Amino acid sequence: MFDILVKGGTLPDGRVADIAIKGDRIAEVAPDITAEAGETIDASGDLVSPPFVDPHFHMDATLSYGLPRLNASGTLLEGISLWGELRDLATVDEMVERGLRYCDWAVSMGLLAIRTHVDTTPDHLNTVTAMLELRDKVKDYLDLQLVAFPQDGLYRSATGRDNVLRALDMGVDVVGGIPHFERTMTDGAASLTDLCEIAAARGLPVDIHCDETDDPLSRHIETLAFETQRLGLQGRVAGSHLTSMHSMDNYYVSKLLPLIAEAEIAAIPNPLINIVLQGRHDTYPKRRGLTRVKEMQALGITVGWGQDCVLDPWYSLGTADMLDVAFMGMHVAQMTHPDEMARCFTMVTETNAQIIGLRDYGLLKGALASLVVLDATTPVDALRLRPARLAVVSKGRVVARSPRGDAGLSLPGRPDSVRRRR
Repeated sequence: MFDILVKGGTLPDGRVADIAIKGDRIAEVAPDITAEAGETIDASGDLVSPPFVDPHFHMDATLSYGLPRLNASGTLLEGISLWGELRDLATVDEMVERGLRYCDWAVSMGLLAIRTHVDTTPDHLNTVTAMLELRDKVKDYLDLQLVAFPQDGLYRSATGRDNVLRALDMGVDVVGGIPHFERTMTDGAASLTDLCEIAAARGLPVDIHCDETDDPLSRHIETLAFETQRLGLQGRVAGSHLTSMHSMDNYYVSKLLPLIAEAEIAAIPNPLINIVLQGRHDTYPKRRGLTRVKEMQALGITVGWGQDCVLDPWYSLGTADMLDVAFMGMHVAQMTHPDEMARCFTMVTETNAQIIGLRDYGLLKGALASLVVLDATTPVDALRLRPARLAVVSKGRVVARSPRGDAGLSLPGRPDSVRRRR
């Protein structure tokens, strides 16, 4: 007897299959499983997907919109300044409570794994203490991965480097950095060398806020590619944002992209934030700041979509829905061929899971029993609708349910209800 049996769902690759769950594992995936189960979920005609994954977020700041005041200019720099004030006002308990509320949202949307950058700038490291506590509180239903992130720069702050090391000693999972925010380009390059050496010595992954600027001469991704190869970190490094590439000379990019591919660096653009924060100094034509997604993918570079922010000093919207992220990325990157749209769905599921090194992920026998039943027929339909999550299963437990998105109608000669599914 199985604990849960998901019947008749359509998988992202188009197969129709039943999924049997025993304990916290998928016990079987087959066209017709007839065994009894403690609970049966009828997914006939619905899309069944592995859970959504967010490879780039700022959980310590989430749901703090308006504190200590609004970001009036809407710029990245004002957001950083506001957060610099808030991180010394926010208590550990407050950050944990905000984080728990956001994780509730995430679970309701089928988002069951998040990599979050944790600001290590303040010497009190309350941010780190809070996120470690949050990680422990949600571990039974949501995987939270922490990045030691020196928001003000590794060298720009007198204790920046020491605090990164302290955070890693406390149990943070990934080495982060922000080279373009150091005082000089030289310091930025030196910080990458330092951070990559720290990661290599400790056997940790690296995830860098890299070239999040409209300046086409911000080329720290080149240094990151070099250090990744020099230290043998291939496959363990991600460059987040990479927005300067939007403005770079095409000839230089033709040299740069093969270097990134050779170093096996993953790219994490964050379309909602990138198109809102970048280009603020432009009149027209106005740059949108999204990095060169399709060009990267054509060279075999792994590219995932990140959420980055929800209701915080940088972004005043958001619902923890990774399909919103993919929907926006699909538009801005002009990925509207059916194959490209389907790839955008994969980018917020399987690709993001690969980028953050998520183990036992996917809809296959022996994998962790985590999945989402969506009120949609295909991945492209899910992107179009951003539909209800009819059921969310995390590690063998149903943790969220939502009703279908049908609307009632009162129109002469028309049906009583309408469903926008294709």
